[in-house]
Amino acid sequence: MAKIVVDARGSSCPGPIVELSKAYRNAKVGDVIELWATDAGVKSDVTAWAQKTKNKIDSITDQQDKIVVIIEILNR
Repeated sequence: MAKIVVDARGSSCPGPIVELSKAYRNAKVGDVIELWATDAGVKSDVTAWAQKTKNKIDSITDQQDKIVVIIEILNR
């Protein structure tokens, strides 16, 4: 299992999801992607993405300087 950090801070829609999709292409089942973003729209976008790709959002956390989304890769 690998942890992949995707720093999409400062990028607006659809940037964070594009960056997530790029990381997903290289991920394996069991990997965890940690997405960092500043665009609040990432919360709904990543939820829709996870449903579409059948992967699991472990958490979405608002931090002082970013939103952190933890995604467990269950499906390729």
